[in-house]
This record gives sequence, C-alpha cells and structure tokens, in this order.
Amino acid sequence: MPNTMSTETAPSNLTVNPLEYLQVTLNPEGTLNRDCFIFPDTSATPDPTLPAGPVLSKDVPINPSHNTWARIFLPHHARSCSAEEKLPLIVYYHGGGFILGSPASNIFHEFCVALARELSTVVVSVKYRLAPEHRLPLAFDDAVEALHWVKNARDEWLTDHADLSTCYLMGSSAGGNLAFHAGLRASASQEDLEPLKIRGLILHHPFFGGTQRTPSELRLENDQMLPLAASDLMWELSLPLGVSRDHEYCNSAVYGGSKLSEGVDEMRSLGCRILITGCDGDPLIDRQVELAKLLKEKGAHVVSDFSEGGGGYHGIEFMEPDKIKPLIQTLQSFMSPTGTGQDQDVAGPPDGVSTQNVA
Repeated sequence: MPNTMSTETAPSNLTVNPLEYLQVTLNPEGTLNRDCFIFPDTSATPDPTLPAGPVLSKDVPINPSHNTWARIFLPHHARSCSAEEKLPLIVYYHGGGFILGSPASNIFHEFCVALARELSTVVVSVKYRLAPEHRLPLAFDDAVEALHWVKNARDEWLTDHADLSTCYLMGSSAGGNLAFHAGLRASASQEDLEPLKIRGLILHHPFFGGTQRTPSELRLENDQMLPLAASDLMWELSLPLGVSRDHEYCNSAVYGGSKLSEGVDEMRSLGCRILITGCDGDPLIDRQVELAKLLKEKGAHVVSDFSEGGGGYHGIEFMEPDKIKPLIQTLQSFMSPTGTGQDQDVAGPPDGVSTQNVA
C-alpha cells in the first residue's frame, strides 16, 4: 500500500460540490444550516421494561452551558450482573468532519449499540460542539471534559456497571482524530483522571489531512463516500481561522511529528496502546498508514488493521452494518487481557482482509 506523499498540492479534477454533497448551507454570519442532514436522529431507549432489544441507552448532560451531553449504552444483561462483574468502558466520539452529527444520529447510535452488544461493554458516546460555530480546539476540550465527567459521574449505569480502570477512547473518522488528541492530552495528566485509566486508543478510519496530496487522495479524489472537496470544506470550516491543513490538528506529520513526542512518551509509560484501522478504498488510507508508522517511530505501541481489496470504503460499517464483524473481531483481540501487553498482530479478519502490524 503506497504511503509516500505526492508533490501535487491540489487536484485539478474535482467534480463534487461539497455543500450539495454534505447537504448543508453556509449562512451569512458564518454558521451552518444542517436542517437537511441526511442521517436522522434516533431516540434513546432507557426503559428496561420495554422491548428495547439487547442494549439500553439514555442521554445525560455533561456541560449544559456548552450543550454537551452523552448517550450511554448499556448491555441489557449487565443489569443482572453482580457488583464485581463490571464491564469495560468505551468512550466514543462520533464522526461528521467536526461539523455534522451527534450521538443521536442513527448511524452512530446503531454503531454504538453494536459495540455494546458484541463487545459486552458500556459505551459513552459524546456530543461535542461542532464547527464552524465552535472551531477546533473546542471539540478537543469537550472530548477531555467528557473524560472528567465520566470519572466523576454519579449515573448508576456507570457507577454500577462500568469498570473505569479499563477504559478505551474510540472514534470514527473525525471522532478518530478527536480520540487521538484527547488521548494525548489525557495521558499528560493521567493522575487527574484516576480512577479512570485509559488502556488504549481505537482510531477507526481516522480523519487527518494536509496541504500536500497523497496518492490515495489523488486516486480517490471524487470518491462517493468522502470526496476531497467535501474533506477540504470540513477542514476549512473546523480549523482555527487563518491556518492551513498543515496545522497540527489536521496533519500530525508536520514538523516531523515533533509535537507528538511528549504525548507518545506519556502514553507508552502508561501502557496505553493504539489501534488504527482503515481500508484501501478510503482516500485517507495513506495518511492513516503514515500516522501508524510515525507513532511507531516515536515509540508508541501501535497495532494496525488495514484491509486491502474487498470493496471497503470510508466508514463502511455505518453504511453496511453487516460488514462490522471483521472490525468487532479486531476490537475483541485488541481489548482482550492478553492484548494489553507487548505489541502483537490483531486477529486476522476473514475473506481477503489483510492485517498489518507496524509495531
């Protein structure tokens, strides 16, 4: 899989109108009209007496002044477990290019239901502030604030059923970027989060960029799932005003990744591992491979799961939920007690999926 950067900085054959593609409009004052967002909201199902399926869910405020909140997902069977049988915790950050979506969006809701059901975990899906109304790093601030909220939460689903000492930060697409930066910040002040202990970061098709195009971006510039024009617009609307896509929030390889070193050192000392997943049908795959290599060079414990062939694309598990099984197998291996020590290969998914380990 290629991973070298192209000398080209801008493609010349973009055919996608990003606003039309994303079904949003920019208002004159710089806000975004999201009324036509294609993924509807799904209500939480907190009542255990109703036929809600194998996973319960409920919404709980985090910071009302910022309108941030969390949707907690609890496997139904956890209610019959003893106090000693607590479940691992996943703090999840949804995708949407930093400008769209919430834990209530149906694709993210159903994804978290699947995580809670298949992995037998408590999942806390975080509603963070969106750009352009709230540009980065405010979403990063919200991501870390959510961890402190979890640490101090008095909600019985967390106090009775979540093992705070076995916590994983996970995010998809832009949420993968969030999980990464939240992990770097949290590792620098782990003592402030105790008894919450972050065992690993799970970056699912993480969203990164840069001004210099990669071969995969050029090859898939008009990709149906994540065209470059839409990706560029998301970064334009979410990055701090006046900066380029070579800002550290977007391109972790800038300056040779020198700003990563301290955070990676802290994560390594805490035994925190990093899983990065992607596929070669995603325009972002080259950046994901480069991130994995860069982190390994910095000394991080990295496991990668990059699939080749098989018709994969950015966020495939959201659009085709039946394709989530290989990801679940990878997560089960990564989160297993034997998967928290030395770097190792994750369990190989079936049907032509290739797993690489850069550690």
